[in-house]
Amino acid sequence: QLQLVESGGGLVQPGGSLRLSCAASGFTLDYYVIGWFRQAPGKEREGVSCITSSGGRTNYADSVKGRFTISRDNAKNTVYLQMNSLKPEEKAVYICNAIDGGMNDYWGQGTQVTVSS
Repeated sequence: QLQLVESGGGLVQPGGSLRLSCAASGFTLDYYVIGWFRQAPGKEREGVSCITSSGGRTNYADSVKGRFTISRDNAKNTVYLQMNSLKPEEKAVYICNAIDGGMNDYWGQGTQVTVSS
């Protein structure tokens, strides 16, 4: 079964950190661009960050620049999102996406992140 599985979410205090993981099973991520998205209740899904297949290029939403870092370990078939200095308004379900240059487009189920004191 081809799937992406996110993990690492949870409850963290404002200013705290979490590292999310996005692991693929049934296929290799080597040739995929990976994106992290988030969706808060009642809001549209928004892009947070993405990374090219080689890991050589990354991109971030303005709201997370300087605080979030995306990385990948193709040997582990996993992409990470390190999130620092988290804010309460960043409470959301964080979802990863893998897309290649063809028609392959996979989404995970997401992992809940709650930022609260």
